[in-house]
Amino acid sequence: MGSGTPEIVNVAQYEAWNGYEGRHWADHHDRYDAGNGAFNGYLLEGAAIGPRDRVLDIGCGSGQVTRLAAGQARLGSATGVDLSAPMLARARSLAGEEGVANVTFEQGDAQVYPFATGAFDVAVSRFGVMFFADPVAAFGNIRRALRGGGRLAFLSMAPIAENDIGKVLAALPPLGHAPVGHDGGPLSLSEPDRVREVLEEAGFRSVACRKVHAEQVEGRDARDAGEFFAGWGPIRYNYGESPELVDIITEAMRPFERDGAVRLRGAAWLVTARA
Repeated sequence: MGSGTPEIVNVAQYEAWNGYEGRHWADHHDRYDAGNGAFNGYLLEGAAIGPRDRVLDIGCGSGQVTRLAAGQARLGSATGVDLSAPMLARARSLAGEEGVANVTFEQGDAQVYPFATGAFDVAVSRFGVMFFADPVAAFGNIRRALRGGGRLAFLSMAPIAENDIGKVLAALPPLGHAPVGHDGGPLSLSEPDRVREVLEEAGFRSVACRKVHAEQVEGRDARDAGEFFAGWGPIRYNYGESPELVDIITEAMRPFERDGAVRLRGAAWLVTARA
């Protein structure tokens, strides 16, 4: 794998994930994993990792999926790649604390990272592939990193209206600009037709999309969840910081309080394909 300064083409994402956004995710990795980790079982099932597999985790963040993949590939290895230096530092620290020895973490842009051809048996991602500057080029690079017949499995967001978080976001003041679409935002792979178009153009075959649901724990109570979400990068970037914003989000979270936590129903696509 590479060393030194990574080649970056997705500059805006690089700046975000090495600035406030990346630090917030690294500092609150347990909170983000509590929200997204309920989908891990679907992802690992779709990836069907064998004990000797070499696994690539794209957009690995703080490395929870990478470590889980390494546990399944106990005689193989798992490599996590991400743009964010703060999150990768956290990933390495957590792997060390947990004694996971067959993992490595590399900073890089998956669209252009110089992976060795055929170096991996499986590529996975938990909500880390929706932000590519050029998704066809990125998935083409990932395909080249897989051996012939290698497997791809990833999770991407379903339409926002199918996620409870959409009801929370709807309570926020309007921004006055169009919602994020096919421009590298979180909903860029929220439609199966778009997913198939991108992956097939990138050289994948046997593309399948299955909708999956999971309960996402977002806080101890509405106030806890409201304070946390007010600090989430996209919210803070668009709305700034204010007690009024925390109050708005807190009230939007109240309908989802039950059994000692805020529990949102999340919907995602589990996508699988072959190289």
